[in-house]
Amino acid sequence: MEASRARGAGTDVDSGLRTRLVDVGVELVAREGVQALTLREIARRAGVSHGAPRRYFPTHLELLSAIARRGFDELGARATAVAGDGGAPPRAQLTELGRAYLEFALGNRGMYELMFRHDLLESGHLGLRDTSLPLFARLVELVGRVRPDADARLVAGALWAGLHGIAQLWGWGSLQLATGADDFAPLLGSVLDAHLGPEGV
Repeated sequence: MEASRARGAGTDVDSGLRTRLVDVGVELVAREGVQALTLREIARRAGVSHGAPRRYFPTHLELLSAIARRGFDELGARATAVAGDGGAPPRAQLTELGRAYLEFALGNRGMYELMFRHDLLESGHLGLRDTSLPLFARLVELVGRVRPDADARLVAGALWAGLHGIAQLWGWGSLQLATGADDFAPLLGSVLDAHLGPEGV
């Protein structure tokens, strides 16, 4: 009985430290960006030896994937929240989804950069594609309802690329300089119009 309790306590400690390492990574990427996410720095801030993370994350890529998973979870939760009961017209849902995407990207620049690193998505660690692809599938479904005449996957891909471009260029300050805009909402509207046609037409 005591041995069983000891094993259970050990499991709780292991789980707690694993979570702590990811928590530290999430905080670090928010404050200092992707370049700060080294195993050694995460271990130092978690208060453990620099080799400790290897017990839970054998490779640096696996730890980065666990951190990125938090970002996808948050983005997914935001997308679900703006969808509500799904009763709004698809164009309105796309507008809200685009706004939520841009707000997340601009408010979490380090995490956003990490989430879309090709090596993480391709690695298969923690099923990041299984988390990200349903978000894209939702975009495709809504685009298909607005543009039944088009290849919804291609249009959704182009729309996503447009959103990604706004996020990057707005974050750098380039779009504000080029357009004189002080709000990304008109740019979001223009991207939607470009790929879906003017609203109400």
